[in-house]
Amino acid sequence: MKPTHIRLRRACVAAAAAGALIGPAAAAAAGSAAAGAATAPAVSAPSPTPTTDAGFVQLTPAVAARLDAAVRQVMRETQVPGVTVGLWAPGKGSYVRTFGVADKATRAPMATDLHVRIGSETKTFTVTALLQLVDQKKIGLDDPIGKYIKGVPNGDRITLRQLAGMRSGLFNYSLDGDFIKKLQADPEQSFTPRQLLDYAFKHPVQFPPGAQFDYSNTNLILLGLVVEKVTGRPLHEVVTEKVLAPAGLRHTVFPTSAAMPDPYAHGYTNQTASGKIEDSTHWNPSWAWAAGAMVSDLQDLRSWARTLATGRLLTPATQAERLKTTPMNLPGDGYGLGIFNVQGWIGHNGSIPGYEVLPVYLPQARATMVILLNTDEQHEGQEPSTLFGQAVTAIVTPDHVYPGHKPLAPATG
Repeated sequence: MKPTHIRLRRACVAAAAAGALIGPAAAAAAGSAAAGAATAPAVSAPSPTPTTDAGFVQLTPAVAARLDAAVRQVMRETQVPGVTVGLWAPGKGSYVRTFGVADKATRAPMATDLHVRIGSETKTFTVTALLQLVDQKKIGLDDPIGKYIKGVPNGDRITLRQLAGMRSGLFNYSLDGDFIKKLQADPEQSFTPRQLLDYAFKHPVQFPPGAQFDYSNTNLILLGLVVEKVTGRPLHEVVTEKVLAPAGLRHTVFPTSAAMPDPYAHGYTNQTASGKIEDSTHWNPSWAWAAGAMVSDLQDLRSWARTLATGRLLTPATQAERLKTTPMNLPGDGYGLGIFNVQGWIGHNGSIPGYEVLPVYLPQARATMVILLNTDEQHEGQEPSTLFGQAVTAIVTPDHVYPGHKPLAPATG
């Protein structure tokens, strides 16, 4: 599914893959950040010869050099200020590198311990909290949303499963013109979930429930409210206690303000009222809430990618339901319940003004890939995280290239 190029453009699945969130404005201003080269050392496996067992190459020094060159090539093309790339596969070694700057004003380099906003990766946490309630027999996936939340168009027909699977037909509030104007006017203001739903519900439903796939942040706002209704607790408390703690994620937070935990990378976006690139680090993420407000770091996202894909916090039966995908727009791509499978990579991506993340897991190789960026500025209609993901997987998993729909020119230098 291609991104929708509108004023608030991060509303649909990034480059056909998944959960890109949105932010204001989309004038095509060119970034000026340098593709620097502060790097963390890679740890290579001892074997000097690359192999392709389980579809993942040996991460030798030679492969690491190819990855370095490919990442730098994409940085030159996209003008991304900073990027972190992490790869881990049992028996194949690991590769962890940082490139460029975390702060364009001070030129502080990117580092592996920096927090970033994770956008729609938040959806994986919200849906996990929801599915835990399914395991506890407190809700059913095929319950209508109207059982829990009143006033939802088609609320007697749209199920929780259809909301989590992006098949509700509800209009995406983040595409509403009045919402866009309000957010652009003051990106530090706070929104309530009910305000967000009001923007969505003034639009007619787009299709009957279940008829097709259409990525909508409205769905996750509703699911967040379901979690709150059933538990009687704020969503951020439920996610923290029931998801983050048992998953062992100590550097991941569901914020209730615009504050960023130290240390953090500054984020840069051209989704502004003027179309010029601005520092969006301290913009209030309340407008994204259950759909995209969370913050994390490299190692937590590494751990979470595996936990999410393997279903460690859920029963096997519920995880199986989660992984049942329906097609998006591309061969080899499917969306489950707050999760995607793109060319065998399982997980979710995220984009919010100033940041993008791509944490995914390849079960065949038990391999994890995490890519973090401190910009969301598109390059020729592509999410930058998608371009980095494709460049990296073309080298390490040539049979599972993410997202597998647009070949890149060979990397040079």
